This record gives sequence, C-alpha cells and structure tokens, in this order.
Amino acid sequence: MSLSGLKRLLVGKSLPTSAHAEERLSNAAALAVLSSDALSSVAYATEEILLVLVAAGSNALSYSIPIAAVIMLLLGIVILSYSQTIKAYPNGGGSYIVARENLGLYSGLVAGGSLMIDYILTVTVSVSAGTAALTSAIPELKAHTVLLCLFFMFLIMLVNLRGVKESGNVLMIPTYSFIVGIFLLIGVGLYQQATGNISAEIVTKIPAKEPLTLFFLLRAFSAGCSALTGVEAISDGVLAFKPPEWKNARRTLIYLGVILGIMFIGITYLANIYHLIPAEGETAVSQLGRRILGDGIPYYFLQVSTLLILLLAANTSYADFPRLCYFLSRDGFLPRQLSILGDRLVYSNGIIFLSATAAVLVIIFKGDVNSIIPLYAVGVFTSFTLSQAGMVLRWYRLKTTGWQISAVLNGIGALATLVVLTVIVVTKFVAGAWLVVVAIPLLVFIFLSINRHYKYVAERLSIQDLAPRGYIPRPRTATVTHPAIVIIGHLNRGTVEALDYARSIADEIIAVHVDIGSTDREKLRRRWAELESDIQLEIIDSPFRSLIEPIVDFISNYEQQHPDVLSTIIIPAFVTKNWWEGLLHNQTTLFLKAALRGKRSRVVTTVRYYL
Repeated sequence: MSLSGLKRLLVGKSLPTSAHAEERLSNAAALAVLSSDALSSVAYATEEILLVLVAAGSNALSYSIPIAAVIMLLLGIVILSYSQTIKAYPNGGGSYIVARENLGLYSGLVAGGSLMIDYILTVTVSVSAGTAALTSAIPELKAHTVLLCLFFMFLIMLVNLRGVKESGNVLMIPTYSFIVGIFLLIGVGLYQQATGNISAEIVTKIPAKEPLTLFFLLRAFSAGCSALTGVEAISDGVLAFKPPEWKNARRTLIYLGVILGIMFIGITYLANIYHLIPAEGETAVSQLGRRILGDGIPYYFLQVSTLLILLLAANTSYADFPRLCYFLSRDGFLPRQLSILGDRLVYSNGIIFLSATAAVLVIIFKGDVNSIIPLYAVGVFTSFTLSQAGMVLRWYRLKTTGWQISAVLNGIGALATLVVLTVIVVTKFVAGAWLVVVAIPLLVFIFLSINRHYKYVAERLSIQDLAPRGYIPRPRTATVTHPAIVIIGHLNRGTVEALDYARSIADEIIAVHVDIGSTDREKLRRRWAELESDIQLEIIDSPFRSLIEPIVDFISNYEQQHPDVLSTIIIPAFVTKNWWEGLLHNQTTLFLKAALRGKRSRVVTTVRYYL
C-alpha cells in the first residue's frame, strides 16, 4: 500500500472546502468535544485537594468541602464572564483575540502563549490520568504506563485528523457514559448515607506533618482549581457550533457549568463522608467506586468511562489548540504551516504538533499525573485574567446598552482569576510552576522573532515600489519550439525574476497559479496587468486545497498536448539567510519537484531569489 493509500485509510478521503458548514456540531456533540477536559477534571481535582490536606493530618481532610465550595463559586463567576465574551465575540473570542484587541499586542501574545502551554499540559495530564484509571483497575499494567500513554495519544490524534464531525460522534458515548457513571456514584452514595448503610470501616488516623495554616489551605485550593481548566474552550470554539453559533455556545457553556459543579461538589462531599484518604496506586474515584458500588459491573463501568473521558479530555485541546495556532500563524507569530486546513477541514499540522510536544512531556514525566499537576493551571488562569480584563476595557470603550452590568461581571471575573493566579504561582512555584512562569515569556520572545522574520521577508519580496512595465504582447505561433510553464505562488520579486528568466529562454510562457480559496483574484489580475501583461496567467481552482496535484495535472495535460517539444517548468523559490528560517515556510518547491519527477517531467528548474 502506498503512503497516500495508508493516509486515506487512517484519515479518510479529502473533503472539499464547501463542506465546512456541514462539519458543525450540535450542542450535545459540542459538549462532548469542547467540554470533555473540564468535565473530566472531576476525576482528579478532588484527589489533588486531598493530597495536599492529608499532610496536615486526617482531621484536615474535612476542609475539602469549603475549599470545593469556593472553587464552585469561582466556576460560576468564570461561566458568567465567558458568557459575556461569547456574546461580544460571536465569531470566536479566545483569550488571544480578546486580549490583543483590547489590551495590546504583548498582552495578546502572553495570553496566546499561556493557552498553548495549558493545552499541551491538558493533553499530557488527561492521557496520564486516564492511564492511571486503567492501571488502578489492572495494576499489572502499571509498568507500561508510558507506552500506554503514547498509544492512547496516537489514537486520539488519528480521531481528530479525521475531522470535527467524526471526533464529535466518537466522543459523545464516553462523555455521557462518564456523566452517567459519576451521577450514579453520587446518587447511590447519597442514598446509602440517607439510609444509614455506609459501611462502618475503621477510620485511619494520620498524624500531621505540616501545620494547618492559611498558606497551606491556599495550596490545597490552588490544587483543586485544576477543576476549572478547559472552561474557556467553548468561547474559543464558537464557530464549531451550528447556527445560531453564539447562542448555542452560551447555552452549552451553562450546561457545562451546572454538570461540572454538581459532579465536583458531589465527589468531594462523598470523599468527606466516606473518610477517603489518598492511596498510592489507586485514584480517589476508584476508591469511592469500590466502597459505594462494590467490585461488580457498575464499578468497572465507572472506571472504564473514567478512563475514556480522561483520555478523550485531551480532545478539548485537540479542538482548540490548532485553532489558536491558526490565529497566531495568520498574524505571523507562528509558522505558516499551522494556518493550512488539512484534507479533513481541520488544522492537521496543529494536531500533529500538539501530539508531538505532549508526547515529549509524557516521556519526561513518565506519565505521572502528580508530577505534572504543579505545572497545570498557571497558563489557563493567566489567559482567564487577561481575557476578562480585556472585556472590561472593551465594554468601557464601546459603552453599548447595559455595558455597566457586563463590565462588572467581567471585572469580578478578572479580579477573581487574578487572585487565583497569584495563589497558584506562589503556592506551586517551587513545586514546578516556575517552569511555566519562565516558559511564557520565552514563548512570547519566539513569537516576536518569527514575526520579525516574516516582516523582513515581506519587505524583501515586496513589489509595491515596482513601476508598471509595458511589454509588447507575444505573437502566437503555430509551432512552439521551447515553451515554459512558470509556477506562481505569490506575485513578488522572486516570481518577477523567474518570469524574466522565462522570457530569456522560451518562445511561449504560461504562468500557473492555484487558488485554494484565499486568493484575491481581482488584485492579482490588476497587478499582473501592470507588470506581466505579455504573459498568459492561468488561475486553477482547488476545492480540496491541494497545491501540488492541480499543478502536476496541468503540466501533464500540457505535455501531452505538446509531445514533440521539451517544456521547461520554472519554480521560483526564495532562499533564507539561515537554514532554520526555511522551516518557517512551506516546502512546496520540494514536494512539487518530487511529484514532477514521479510524472517524468524532463526539464524542471528552480530560480532562486536570495534574501
């Protein structure tokens, strides 16, 4: 089987750009795709609180209830705040867009970098936590944790490469199974309490190793705030919904808040009344399941659904990370390749990039959730704060009807998330949060460096100052002895030089440009008439967004029509100063030359323009 055949088998057939509207999600599917991260966090958020509190002795575990209540209050504030954002940005109001538009470039880049880090960590934590749920039920698999994590990550990547609609269909069953499993656990647990059927087990008394101070309680609070990660995903993915997009997005956000709140507070309450103590090798949800549901089918249903939702919680990142990379790439802060729609109308390069970086973290941290959690939530609360602060300034600037209430809601959200961010950074700094604090400005520096390079390339290739050039139209002859086909990506100094070279060697020249849906045809034809009026320009539509195949087909047809002459195919290419800068540009020239070699085109030349 060829490489392209294997790709079609795994990913599916290419979809035309016109099918984009059909790839939208219903509210039920969107809850599964965009909220799986937030919903799945209840599988480990309570345990993270208990892991901190147990250091102050078993008596300190009762503080988990008020801590969970404060986190739920914070959840309500964040949900209301992002409801305002969704209404204000009906085309998608992610933290990067909101912060950049209202707070300026650097704030936008900090928000974008923070979210990128959080999405990568979300994949790492979710897959690791899902694997932990599996190894809790089957301890013999614990030695293969890293390999299992990588295998599950590969499967999730494949599902997402197949498209938004297919990933939604795949995610609905495990997401709603998990919700049913947790509500079953909570319902049976509360029933057992109400009927006095809680098993009378001896409560293990654990001596205190640390004093119960305010700072200690803040540490537990910051650990539990991992329950809020992923809440912003719906505001980032408004355009993934069916029309009316923003109304459906707001409705789904409210559903998320209610379901998440009930599950989180319910599990925390059960952990308290069943006197749960964190145990090595078994998750808190698994312990509750054994105590409440026994070791039968309901317990294994809960564990399997927890495994699946934790693995697929990474899908929230797979849904939003590529879209965030698209916005940053479109604005020139990430490589251009990340802005290209793949065969299945998803940003395939972003999906692969996310998988690769998360896989590296899994290997480094050996799939240990507790080692990764200290890095978690810094990025998301940074983006929370900047997004909500940006919304306050937006309301104040526009002063639309009822802006005061909206500004107050977003202002409370910004203040609350800023306080939480400060607590998280202070309490987790030594445990590993410093890595994220250092990584965010480093990422912003990389963004700015990439942007400077793209601006430099644009200046060097610009034809804005080129005066119109008059050419005598080339006479058409019955016999063509040496034709040339020039591939035109963009009309710039590199392509102008390639066309000049074609004039020096050919008696017939055809320029070919492929429109993947982003070409301003009127502008291109107008500028072409000013600079290259003597050369015929062919614009080919590419509904499947392919550049190579339409060009190869055009050249093959031309060569079949002129079998007795040697046609020269000229490919303009610019050469960057440093090799690594070349990685920031599409490698179309290499792929095109390889494809033409496969078609046995005999004369293919590259005209290089040195930057």
